Parts: sequence; C-alpha cells; structure tokens
Amino acid sequence: MYFLNKQISFVCCSPEEDGVKADVIMIFQFPSAGQRAVRKEKIHNILNQKIRNTRALPISASSFQVVAMSSSTGKLTVQACCGKRVVPLIVNRIMSGDIAAKAAWPWQASLQRNNIHQCGATLISNTWLITAAHCFKTNANPRQWTVSFGTTINPPLMKRNVKRIIVHEHYRSPAREYDIAVVQVSPRVTFSDDIRRICLPEASEYFRPNLTAYITGFGALYYGGESQNHLREAKLKTISDDICKQPHVYGKDIKFGMFCAGYLEGIHDACRGDSGGPLVVKDSKDTWYLIGIVSWGDNCGQKNKPGVYTKVTYYRNWIASKTGL
Repeated sequence: MYFLNKQISFVCCSPEEDGVKADVIMIFQFPSAGQRAVRKEKIHNILNQKIRNTRALPISASSFQVVAMSSSTGKLTVQACCGKRVVPLIVNRIMSGDIAAKAAWPWQASLQRNNIHQCGATLISNTWLITAAHCFKTNANPRQWTVSFGTTINPPLMKRNVKRIIVHEHYRSPAREYDIAVVQVSPRVTFSDDIRRICLPEASEYFRPNLTAYITGFGALYYGGESQNHLREAKLKTISDDICKQPHVYGKDIKFGMFCAGYLEGIHDACRGDSGGPLVVKDSKDTWYLIGIVSWGDNCGQKNKPGVYTKVTYYRNWIASKTGL
C-alpha cells in the first residue's frame, strides 16, 4: 500500500441530469509533506483501476477526479451531504417537553407568517423546504412568510425570505389528501453543523411497520396549548395501515398517501404547531431520511388516535417535478 492511515469519512451523493454525483471524502496521513504529490498520483491510479474493475455500479471513468482539499473545504463538503448530523441520538418524548440539543436536527425549520411561528418544515436543499399544504390554506402569499433555522425560534440561528410556495395542485381544504407543499427560500441557505439538509427516499422505497422514527417540532405540549420557543423531539413507531384503518382508530379516514405513527396508548405525539414538520428515520450508516410530514390527527396524544403523516415516497415524483431534487 502506498499510503498510511487512510479512512473514508463520508460518501455524499447528489442527483445529476444523467446520473448521480458521489463525493467520497478520504483522509490520508503521509510520511512527509514532500511526498504528497507523488502519493496523490499513486492514489489516483489505484482508485481509477478499482473503478474500471468494478461491476457493481456503472461508473464513468472519465468523470473520476481526485482533488486535494484543505480540512476546511472538506468540512464544507461534508456539511453539504444530506442526512448527516453531529450530535449523538438521545431522544425520549415531545409532548412531555424534551428539548432537542443544539444541532441535533439540523434540517428542522420554522415557517412563520408575519414573524409568528405557524408550521414546521424540513430543509431538502440549500433553496427548498418541504411542508404540509394545509399550512397555507388561508394565506399562500410568499411575501408574508419567512423561514427560520436553529433550535430556538427567538433568537433564530438564520432567517430567510420565502421566494415561492408551491402547494399540491389537488389539495382542497378541508380534505386531507395531497397535504404537501414545497417552499423556496432566498438567498440560499448556508450549510453548517447546525443547518443541513435531510435525504429524500426513492419513490420505490418501502418502510416497514413498527419502524423506529423521530418527530421534531416547536408545537404545543398539550391540546389547545401554544407553540414553544425551543425545539422538542420524540421517538415514535410507524403503524401499519391494517391497524390504522381499524374502526376504533381512524377507519376510512386514512386515504392514499397517508400513514400513521406513534402509539395507540397515546403519550407521544405531534400537536398544534408541529404541522408540516419532519418524521425521519436513519439507516445502518447513520444517514437520515424524511419519510413523513406531520399532517393531522384527532387531539394530541389521545388513545387510539396516533398522528397521521403525509407519505413522502408516495409524493416523491411530485417533489422532483417541482424542485428538481
């Protein structure tokens, strides 16, 4: 081997017109600074040979590049990766008031009308967020909306103006179907350890029932309460449609593009002010994906009335058609 103490820090993928761009960030420790140029050429040759010999994925060798970067540039590249967080996962419940640690959920945002929190939202790129359509049922004028980031509404870590609001064309209040919207902000968001984007699953991806998932939001701690200044978090379980569609749960109210998460016993749930916020899961590589958008429910934390979420995979192609993501 021509180099010492190599480790892969991150593999960051982003969509391109004709495929996927993968940024693989690797850390190398060289015996001496003078050998870096020679070793870089050898590293390039080894990796290029590996790519040419691989049969698992079709990779264009002509697009392969090895670029040396400073630690600060590498950190910025990592920050631009989706679904990565720097805070260890320790969560319990939302309605009982567990406050999220700083930078714990860096994709969480607060949608505000006239600077008053209305709904949650999830950052999916440096210009786009995803939320619930019903957040805009009385006002969809982007000039009256702003977005803030960070674990407190006041003071915000960062604020952005809303440039465009796209509500699903088929959404009609008070019906609950098609409860999805995307929001474009300006200027672009600056990624950091505290502000990052979530990953979006593919439309074909399946998330099994009884999967551990997490909700976050600035919503009320009880039914009829007020939104909170501090971001809170909760651990939930996804619930099968067979259970959620039972007569004593929601019956026929569960339509296409919806699913339930929470506990039939009640306890942990989203509440007023959490609408539009994220329900997320992580994979075996600690990458986080957005699977649900807080949509509706009877009361907050009521027995046999878990939260109902907009299914992201069901609307994945619609998201792509509006945002290009």
